[in-house]
Amino acid sequence: MSKGLFIVFEGVDGSGTTTQANILASTLLELGNSVVLTREPGGTTVAERIRQLVLDPALKEMTYRTELLLFAASRAQHVKELIVPSLAAGKVVICDRFTASTLAYQAYGRGLDTDLVEQVNSFAVEGCQPHITIFLRLSIEEARLRREHRAVVADRLEGAGEELQVLVAEGYEEIARYRPDVSMVIDAQPSPGEIADEILQSLTERWPGLKTSSIEERGA
Repeated sequence: MSKGLFIVFEGVDGSGTTTQANILASTLLELGNSVVLTREPGGTTVAERIRQLVLDPALKEMTYRTELLLFAASRAQHVKELIVPSLAAGKVVICDRFTASTLAYQAYGRGLDTDLVEQVNSFAVEGCQPHITIFLRLSIEEARLRREHRAVVADRLEGAGEELQVLVAEGYEEIARYRPDVSMVIDAQPSPGEIADEILQSLTERWPGLKTSSIEERGA
């Protein structure tokens, strides 16, 4: 790769964004790419501290505007400290969630003004935008079943109820339709391996510089 590539995974809680981000990072590393795997909120020391606060299920009194600003604060640090320098160094940055999450959860889900959320996002990222956002589409029912099988305590957003997840899913669909040139919608119902293969194939067709020499061997 002659320059960095910024790839983001999005989807409702339980859709598999973390799993697919990890698989893609491992695969691209095996293919010889320099890869940075990160997440939001988080990714740096400061941003991870903010993550602990904004996702703490005990803080039920947190207002939606506070929530929005905390996500933005974490993102601003993340972008400045990790994402921009990594892209400048020509690395592939794979991020589990980014600005589309804030639009889906805080605008579509929480009901905050979309223009306001866009402005806050814009301020936080200072022009840094993904080259491609991969939306993992999964039914609300299946996502709920997957979350129930996790051996972890639900965070503030996961525990906010299924109504929020429905609104978020609708938001993601709208965002993907609005930005078709930088969006990829993938059915998240198949097995993780099948999903990963489809994603890798689509990415390498779009960016042949993501060394494709090992793809045929993987499918052999």
